[in-house]
Amino acid sequence: MLAASNQLLWSMIGLLLTMCGTFQKAYITILPWSWSNHGIHAFPLGVSYQIGGVLLVGCLGGNNAGALSQIAYLVMGLTLLPVFTDGGGIGYVKLSQFGYLLGFIPGAWICGFFAFKVRPKLETLGFSCICGLLTVHLCGISYLVITYALGWQGSEKLSLLQAIKEYSLLLLPGQFAVVCAVTVVAYVLRHLMFY
Repeated sequence: MLAASNQLLWSMIGLLLTMCGTFQKAYITILPWSWSNHGIHAFPLGVSYQIGGVLLVGCLGGNNAGALSQIAYLVMGLTLLPVFTDGGGIGYVKLSQFGYLLGFIPGAWICGFFAFKVRPKLETLGFSCICGLLTVHLCGISYLVITYALGWQGSEKLSLLQAIKEYSLLLLPGQFAVVCAVTVVAYVLRHLMFY
């Protein structure tokens, strides 16, 4: 387990990664051996690197650092700092998609928990990232169900199934690509830092 000072440092890094990742769209390129024929083309994945920051801090800093960084992120966003996608403020709590932001806390914790259970291998880090991602979506869908039961659908006026499709199902392929990138980065960094 990491020392408390290291966990605090990783939680600050995770906060910065999550904030910056919120505004950075994820792209994928064609295979490098095709660059000479077609040039370098980037294709948007339809997601940002926000979930990558959440999962990377769990893989590198552990469960406590991951959860602490996401608690700090939510506190900053709910106190009017514009760190969320559409700004910030306490009004975010009534948005149906706020559950996904709440899910960052247990998602980062679960990712960090599994990432430090065994020696870092690609498959174990990938498994921990997928568990964290699925936790985020489980929390988000649960919050969607609660907000729809309370009548807080927001301005988009989607049905519950349409909201689940828009906020979860359509984003999962792009987020799985980000999970692959996070897995490789975490694997390399964990071996470079010898832990």
